Amino acid sequence: MIPFAAVEVGDDLPPLRLTLSAGQVRAYAEAANMPGGRFMSDAAAQAEGLPGQIAPGNFSLALFGRLLTAWAPSARLFRLSATFRALVRPGVPLIASAVVTEKHASDHGAFVECDLVLESGDGDRLVTGTATLAFD
Repeated sequence: MIPFAAVEVGDDLPPLRLTLSAGQVRAYAEAANMPGGRFMSDAAAQAEGLPGQIAPGNFSLALFGRLLTAWAPSARLFRLSATFRALVRPGVPLIASAVVTEKHASDHGAFVECDLVLESGDGDRLVTGTATLAFD
């Protein structure tokens, strides 16, 4: 666990590197009650005019949450937002990363702001976002 006092603006969080499988994307969509064909198979996604199966946007948010909670497991995820710039596809190496952009404490608590990026192994920015973590 990283204590609030040890966090510095400009700190890079350890990146999360992974490749989603088609089965993981399908299982996530089913668990999230998102039955769209685009999340189930290449064939169904192509029938909708897409290049192949895609991950739900919420899955990208979950990856950001995983990145943040791995870094600061006792912090609370206070706010999370994202801008979806490109399709997240199974079988593509992904890197989720974050940098601390702000740190502040007040009577309302101790907070850390981060900028987030989910990119392909080739460096294409697929999803960007921001998050606020509340430390106790």
